[in-house]
Formats: sequence, C-alpha cells, structure tokens
Amino acid sequence: MDGSLNLIGYGLASIGSAIGVGLIFSAYINGVARQPEAQRILQPIALLGFALAEALAILALVFAFVL
Repeated sequence: MDGSLNLIGYGLASIGSAIGVGLIFSAYINGVARQPEAQRILQPIALLGFALAEALAILALVFAFVL
C-alpha cells in the first residue's frame, strides 16, 4: 500500500507543477502583451520560474521512488 500512496502523492505534485507552469507563462504572456519592450526582462524570469517548477516535479518523482 505504501508504493501506491507514494505514486498518488507524485501525481498530485505533478498536477501542481503543471498548474504552476501554466500560471507562470500566462503571466509572462500578459506582461509582454501589455509592454512588448519588457520582453527581454520578463523572458529570463519566466524561464527561471519554469525551471524551478519543473525541478520540484522531478524532486517529487525522486522522493516517490526513494521513500
């Protein structure tokens, strides 16, 4: 039963990560749509947020198999 609960937890964590990535890029698109000249400033911030959200999903995958 423990293995199944770990995978359920990973599934919930990956859904949270997917929602986070969606919110990050929707905010980026809105920011660029409002101020196109700010794209060079906003793009690295959006990519950093994407990388952090995906890193949390990968970390959850590791914990699902280790614990």
